[in-house]
Amino acid sequence: MSRIAKPLELFKHLPRTNCGDCRISTCLAFAAAVIKEEKRLADCPHLDRDLVTKLDGSIERQVNLETIQEDQLRELQGRIAGIPLSGRAAAIGATMGSGTLVVNCLGRNFEVDAAGNVRSHCHTHPWFSLPLLDYILTSTGGAASNRWVPFRELTHGRTWQQLFERRCERPLKELADSHSELFDELTSLFSAASSDRMFDADISVLLQPLPRVPLLLCYWKPEDGMESKLHLFFDASAEEHLHIESLFTLGTGMVRMFEKIMLKHTDKRLEIL
Repeated sequence: MSRIAKPLELFKHLPRTNCGDCRISTCLAFAAAVIKEEKRLADCPHLDRDLVTKLDGSIERQVNLETIQEDQLRELQGRIAGIPLSGRAAAIGATMGSGTLVVNCLGRNFEVDAAGNVRSHCHTHPWFSLPLLDYILTSTGGAASNRWVPFRELTHGRTWQQLFERRCERPLKELADSHSELFDELTSLFSAASSDRMFDADISVLLQPLPRVPLLLCYWKPEDGMESKLHLFFDASAEEHLHIESLFTLGTGMVRMFEKIMLKHTDKRLEIL
């Protein structure tokens, strides 16, 4: 069998039913997760075990992340093209512009056209475009439950918890430890709101990455020989608006963005010195 290096190549061998029994929203997203070693091929309960064994030996894992994201983006754009955007606006807390759906995210407006193209005055990136398109397609439009839960307590969160902790919460904690101004920057740049010491945290910041998907960031400062702690909390209704892999992508992508912002601030301080 020829080598399988891209999600689309593996996708051809999958059931392509988008049943979600593997706890991934679509078969293409599952193929991408297998390539990235975030899922095992055997996690698809509908694949013949002999085929799993045969395919496993042909998969070249850890391909370029940008290639994987481009494949996923094209799939979502194709699905967006099949729905009337105006019919989704009210349900997801968006408005209609000149033929585009306008969604306010982190205090900034993002426009999505009928072909699923995402535009904004600020830089757009697949880590944000993917969750945004999934949100448009998936959100039930229900109100927040006002009950905060950690990522692992979301319905499908436990499957992704270790990766979420490693790629999101841990690097964000390190960023907060080294940049005390982080939380002020979040408030000024992304319309974040300080919250009253939620969960007895020293600092609590409420972010709104998507209209129906609030995110609570809590930070406990180091004290009495104990190291600092940081956790992200989601509204318990989060999976009514985004699939779990999109919540993972959104969280980890925001961390990368915050890291770049704080790096620029550090560079500016060094220039002054």
